[in-house]
This record gives sequence, structure tokens and C-alpha cells, in this order.
Amino acid sequence: MKNLSQNFDVRAKIPLKLGKPTWEVLFPRRLWFPTWTCEEKKLKAKCCGREGWIESAGKSAFGFGVSAALFCSVFSHSPAALAESLTVAFPVSRAPEVNAVQRTLVEAWGLIRETFVDPTFNHQDWDLKLQQTMVEMFPLNSADAAYTKIRGMLSTLGDPFTRIISPKEYQGFRIGSDGNLQGVGLFINVEPRTGHLIVLSCIDGSPAARAGIHQGDELIEINGERLDGIDSETAAQRLRGNAGTTVTVKVHHVKDSGTGSYIREVKLPRELIKLSPISSAIIPHRSPDGHLTKTGYVKLSAFSQTAAEDMRNAIQELENQGVHSYILDLRNNPGGLVKAGLDVAQMWLDGDETLVNTIDRDGNMLPINMVNGHAITHDPLVVIVNEGSASASEILAGALHDNGRAILVGHKTFGKGKIQSVTELHDGSALFVTVAKYLSPALHDIDQVGITPDVQCTTEMLNSAKEISSSTKDKASVSSLEADSCIMVAEHALDMEESKGTAS
Repeated sequence: MKNLSQNFDVRAKIPLKLGKPTWEVLFPRRLWFPTWTCEEKKLKAKCCGREGWIESAGKSAFGFGVSAALFCSVFSHSPAALAESLTVAFPVSRAPEVNAVQRTLVEAWGLIRETFVDPTFNHQDWDLKLQQTMVEMFPLNSADAAYTKIRGMLSTLGDPFTRIISPKEYQGFRIGSDGNLQGVGLFINVEPRTGHLIVLSCIDGSPAARAGIHQGDELIEINGERLDGIDSETAAQRLRGNAGTTVTVKVHHVKDSGTGSYIREVKLPRELIKLSPISSAIIPHRSPDGHLTKTGYVKLSAFSQTAAEDMRNAIQELENQGVHSYILDLRNNPGGLVKAGLDVAQMWLDGDETLVNTIDRDGNMLPINMVNGHAITHDPLVVIVNEGSASASEILAGALHDNGRAILVGHKTFGKGKIQSVTELHDGSALFVTVAKYLSPALHDIDQVGITPDVQCTTEMLNSAKEISSSTKDKASVSSLEADSCIMVAEHALDMEESKGTAS
């Protein structure tokens, strides 16, 4: 390990590694960080005793806010783990605001060094990267310019989900957990392969939905500013704002047929938007043998702090109304709180089943298991997913599928299998670090792969479902849910499952 102290004036002592994580749930709070003192123009810092939070792989940012409830990890430290350290030294900026960001740089660099999922740091000398960034930061005169240098350093890791956000942006991130946000109602995310900002979905009835913005559209500009190289949280922050104000966006829409595309500019009003993660209904269903049944339909749009409680209430209410089977719709659910996804999974499962596996940068696998689980219902279950189902949605779908509890219907999921720590730094900013990835209970890799359903909503399946629907339903009484092609396929899958159960 290099010692760079002979070349610079500011020393920072950084622990090389942390202890193993234990899984708990915490709400973000300010981390303890030792006081920095100046002595003979030398600034000394010891970065130790940190805590982090694990979020749902940082899959999505909301155009009106981000779900900020976090799946958490507390890293325990031992004297042995902190004994080995690196001493480096750097020039101190005379601009106080830049000097403060230098401290943030060292803090962020140390966390990356300790926990980033790729121990090669994208095949670069991470210690040298700190030296280079600090030297580049030294002549600057503004905090904004200094933070740009930190973002540039993080971009060299090759992971768009490892990023730093400003104190103001972090407050918006945390506020998003309440579900009351002011913005335009867009779910957006950086597509890792292209770096483009893609619309995952729009909240029903939101300004974005009313303007005709669609899933899959590429966000190109916000208020005339190009978004090249901009992360999803920064873009979301630009979309958010006080209700009554407006924001102008430019989007690139590709037609579903793939035969053409167009770019258009849309002026969107910002509004107060309440994100309701759960909606439910009863779908009357007549099985092939003519027996009339009730199917409980539950749509889960995001994993907020209230998602698990709302899901429990919805299931219990449907049980009280005598449903015989369930359809859980996770289409266009971009994720959010991983713990909420695990809590929801336990409502459908019994025993000590594995819900998900995590793998850290050293290849250590940690299964997350239920403890004496008791399902609310054992009725047949179909889960509907699509390319907009990501992160916590994929964890939930994988847990229910791999444990034999649910049939998956729809289209292959997004493929976001990264787990991130979210750490509030001394100045109120927050560092998101990809620290691990997750596998399904059956050890299927999800990241950049996705989950392939048991039954695809293909043309053949849709035609088959429509024929069954037309023969078993009164056309005049068909609701919008019953007319949904993938729900028809899900009902057909439930019929097939019931038929198998009867035959056995």
C-alpha cells in the first residue's frame, strides 16, 4: 500500500476494512464523525465508527421524489479491523467552502475503499485517485465545483448507482418515504448499458401521465438543460418543485412497433402527489367447469414505508370477502424499500424459507431467511411482472416463485440486483455505494439478467386467454381489470393450477 504523505500537507487515516454486517432496520441518522482540527496547516482526520444503510439497490428515482425507507446494515467494528490503516496527506484549500468539501471527499473515498463491491475499483489505483482528485480540487473556489470533482472520481468506478447527492437532494430522498411529494409523477432511472435516463412509469393521473409520457421514453432535457451524464436522483431533483410551478421536459419516444420515433417538448405543472402503494379489487371469475369464484387482485406500485402494512390490510380485507385465489400485480413497480419487499413475501410464506441471498465483494454469501413465518393465506397466487418490475419487486417475485408459492406471469423483469449502502456524510450530503448484489433463493443471478416468468404474455397466450374470457364472461359486465390481457393470462394460469390440484 502506498504512503503518499511525503508529497502533501493534509493527513487522513483510513481503516482498510470493516467487520461483517448484521441485518437490521434503522432510519437514516447523522453519522458520528470526529472533529477535524488544524495544526501547523495540517488537517487530521480519522474515518472510523461509521454506519450505513442498505437501500433497495438504488434502482429508481422518482420525478417527484424517491422512496427513502431503507433496508439497513450496521457494520460492527473490531479493534483488529481498524488496526490496519493508510496514512496519506493532501494540500489544504484556502477557500473554506472547498476545504469543507475536501473533508467530504476523504470521507466518501474511505467508504468506497472499505465497501465497494468491486475490490479492484474498476481496475484502477483508488489511493492514487484520491490524490489526483484532491490536487484537482485544490485551486477551486466554489463548493459546487468541488462536488463536481467528487462526482467525477465516483464515475470512474463504472457503476452509475454509486453516487453522491447534495444535502438538499438527500432531504428530498428522505421526504419521499412519506409518499407526499410535489412534482410531476415520473419514475425514472439510468439505463446502465446506455447511460440514458429512461421513464419506468408514470403515476396514474399525474401531470406526466396526462401529458402522454410513456414507459420507455428517454428523458433528454429538463428546462432546456441536457441530461447527458446526469444521474437519476439529480434529474429527479430538477423535476421536483413547489406545487403550482412548471417544468419543461424533452422526451424521446420510440413507437412500440419499433418502426419510428419522435422527440417532443412538454410543459408539465408540478402538483402535490400522494403515492398510494396499494390498490385492490375483487375480480369475479368463472372457472372452465362453470364454478363462479372470486379472485383477489392487489396492485403494488412501490415499496414505501407503508407498503407492508397496507398489503397486510388488503389481504385481510379480501380474505374477509371470501376470495379463492390472488393476483399480485408488480408491473412497473421500480422498487424502493427492500425490507418492505421481504415483509410482503413473508405474508405469503410459512416456515424458515430463504427470501434472498446477498453476495459481498469477497464472494461471501449471506442468506436472508424468514423466522417462523406464518402466511396470511394459502390460496393460489399468481404474480404479474414486466420489464418495469425492478429491485425489491424482483426480490419479492423471486422469493415467492423459488419457494414454490407463486406462478410468474408477464414479461422478463428489469434486472437490478445491486445492493447499496446509503451513508449521510458530515455535511448532510449522502453517499450511495454498491456494496453487494443479490441472488434469488434458487441462486439465480438477477442483476442485468432479470427474472423470466413461467408464462409469458405472448400473442398465443393472449389469444387463448381472450377465447376463454369470451366463453366464460358476460361481455357487458367485463371490467377494465378483466379486460387486461395479462390478467386474463393470470386467471388462466390459476385455472390450470386448480386443475392440477384437483387431478392430484
